[in-house]
Amino acid sequence: MSKRLDLARQITIGLVLYGVLLSAALFTHGLLVNERAERMVWQAMLETSMTDLLERRAHDGDFTWRNNGKLDLYRLDGQADVPDGLRTLPPGLHDEVVFNDNTWVVLVSQDQGERIALALDIDGFEEGEWQLIKPVILFSALFMLLLGVVTYFGVRLLVRPLRDMARNIGALVPDRRGQRIGLPARASAELEVIAGALNGYLERNDRFVERERAFIDTASHELRTPVTVIRSAAHLALGVPGLPEAAQRQLARIIDTTREVEELVSMLLVLAKDPARLRQSDERVALHELLPEIVEDHRPLCAGRALTLVVGPLLPCTLTAAESVLRVAIGNLLRNAIENSERGEIHIGLEQDAVVEIRDPGHGMTTEEISALYTRLAQGGDRRAGIGLALIVRLGEHLGWQLQIEPDAPRGTRVRLDLSSVRIE
Repeated sequence: MSKRLDLARQITIGLVLYGVLLSAALFTHGLLVNERAERMVWQAMLETSMTDLLERRAHDGDFTWRNNGKLDLYRLDGQADVPDGLRTLPPGLHDEVVFNDNTWVVLVSQDQGERIALALDIDGFEEGEWQLIKPVILFSALFMLLLGVVTYFGVRLLVRPLRDMARNIGALVPDRRGQRIGLPARASAELEVIAGALNGYLERNDRFVERERAFIDTASHELRTPVTVIRSAAHLALGVPGLPEAAQRQLARIIDTTREVEELVSMLLVLAKDPARLRQSDERVALHELLPEIVEDHRPLCAGRALTLVVGPLLPCTLTAAESVLRVAIGNLLRNAIENSERGEIHIGLEQDAVVEIRDPGHGMTTEEISALYTRLAQGGDRRAGIGLALIVRLGEHLGWQLQIEPDAPRGTRVRLDLSSVRIE
């Protein structure tokens, strides 16, 4: 995407261009007025001189005019030494006629059927005129430069409150309530209107988010009751003597499914709470002791598969977090690894700085596939990865955790859940 010019540069360029055009128009108008005035002066001077010469020649038949190279008289029809540039001139005033290496203004008149030309040398005058024009051009250029500098820094000073407001807007955090846009110093009345409109929107958005969270909280609690009833009923039915093996498998499947639904409901409850409120229920959790319990809870999922869950090494680590949330998040990652593997060993370890690592022997993903997965998760989820992984990503954004997925050579996938933001030991 092409780089856009900022407002200060746009206004500066526009104003300088306007100044250049205005100066050019005034300069051209001045030249035209000057040329018109010059023509009137030359015509008045030459007509007066021509009238005087003709009257003197009429009263004195022996009168002879001698050319001095400054004001010369020529008889165009009979004189032999008439310059070529004068012979074809019609009656009237002719400016900037060049002959004899000089510039002349020539007045051609008719006297008793004879064309007479009176020429005034203005070569020195034209040079002096140019000497007067050069300072005007230089002053105009300096004025344009000064105008551009003053305009640029002036506009930057004027738009600084707008930049400050844009910086404040960019610093807004989507999941934080009570945020408002402060009015920068030296802000204009227009910025005050914009800030008021944005703050009104933020206030309405806070109320909307609070309603959504309240709805999800209520819905999740309401879902827990029927799910618990289903699982309890399945457990009771599974204990009935003489139950056929096929019915036992189906009941066991119902129990596993209801457990997964309860975990998802728990995650929804976490996401429905404000992070500040959620941290009020934090507790000290020995993660190196909790991980083996989570693994044991998920060993039954390996039944019927040539899979082995290998735990370790587990470095001592204590967190400040909700234990139920940790169980759900890590359990979902482990279950995802089991579901995407057929045979081999799944390694679950706890590295330094509270990083949980799960390595599975599944089909694995290329770097490009992982990048595409991140994109889909950032856009709200991925059906192929399941809702659990999408909720864990959302949970990480909510609590400051980080989820990293990468290939594990020669095959398989390595998932790392970084919990260092809540680590205390």
